[in-house]
Amino acid sequence: MARKNGGVARAVGAAWLAMFVTAVLPVGAHAADWCGGGLWVDAMIASHHVHPKQSFEDVNPGLGAECWLNGEWALTAGGFRNSLSRPSWYGGGVWAPEFTHWGFVRLAVMGGVISGYNYGSWGLGRNHTVGPVAAPILMATYKRVGVNFILVPPIPSDNLPFTIGFQAKVRF
Repeated sequence: MARKNGGVARAVGAAWLAMFVTAVLPVGAHAADWCGGGLWVDAMIASHHVHPKQSFEDVNPGLGAECWLNGEWALTAGGFRNSLSRPSWYGGGVWAPEFTHWGFVRLAVMGGVISGYNYGSWGLGRNHTVGPVAAPILMATYKRVGVNFILVPPIPSDNLPFTIGFQAKVRF
């Protein structure tokens, strides 16, 4: 019975999502138009912790996506195993202004929310494990492949120092 109810819940959720997208998109627009600037799939690979006071996991497997609305703005979401061996989920926006593009390299900033860390009084959700994130990103791309170097600010309530995250990515 639980399996049946789960299928019904997914079907209802899909129907609501379809109605939301239909209502939000302009007449004649399609979902594919959203990623007119490109759709990238990111593979989170590893991280490096700057002057850690304790041991952290440096291998952080995960998957994500970047849906570029145009050359400067993107929506991003994904999940990975964080440096504290916890699952993390993120979502937000990326801004890469045109003046920060130099050939194959560009600077960007990501802002949004992420889970899996103790945010203390800044956190939301169960045990305050969902919180804000703003991180600069150095992106290097060549044709359909690229890498992201993400500078994640420290999270003092979880003793996490500045961290550099490494992602490989492919454009579809």
